[in-house]
Amino acid sequence: MTRISLGDISVDVTFKDIKNIHLSVHPPGGRVSVAAPERMTLEAIRLFTILKLDWIRRQKRKLIAQQRETQRELANEESQYLWGKRYRLRLVLAEASPSIEVRHSYLVLKTRPETSADKRQQVMASWYRNTLKSEVMSLIDKWAPALEVEPNKIFIQKMKTKWGSCNSAVGSIRFNTELAKKPKECVEYVVVHELLHLIEPKHGMRFIRMMNKALPDWQLRRDYLNELPIGYEEARRP
Repeated sequence: MTRISLGDISVDVTFKDIKNIHLSVHPPGGRVSVAAPERMTLEAIRLFTILKLDWIRRQKRKLIAQQRETQRELANEESQYLWGKRYRLRLVLAEASPSIEVRHSYLVLKTRPETSADKRQQVMASWYRNTLKSEVMSLIDKWAPALEVEPNKIFIQKMKTKWGSCNSAVGSIRFNTELAKKPKECVEYVVVHELLHLIEPKHGMRFIRMMNKALPDWQLRRDYLNELPIGYEEARRP
């Protein structure tokens, strides 16, 4: 990968066996990338991106303007999100092991009275991670046989710039814990996307054809996911 600079904007350039040039501005941070045909020169790519600067800046402003999740204090009636739906938090103090339960429109967080705010945050983060892992493993059980792949390792972790990633060389896949707050159809798109990278590491036409065959509406799901406010969202449909 090569990087070119357009003043305050850096563009990651990848040369691929494709016919047309593709320009993207990626959430959540507004990273700019270009996938270019192998025959194109860097100077031609630079000219292309300069002509698209206004569009790039608009897309970056749009991402920056998206609502970002405020630091949660985990107080009663605070909003929390699960699978694209909004819940209110209900704190219950009891001499029992920490737990979280979904009850109608509430997430009930039960902790001991002396539990610190930091510890409550850890309990919530662990619950989101385990909840997402359960959903991801269920989807992998569904899709791995259908796609004729078998990942070696699955990781659920906080990621800054990606919903998921795949290291095809070792067969490992990582998923962003924030996916637990997104609609399940978006999670399924990310799972299928990363599983297919075990077969085709690049985003070329072969990969697109495989995505089209496996999940015909994948582009709608991708766009829906990328349009959602960063960190949380009101429940809505694409």
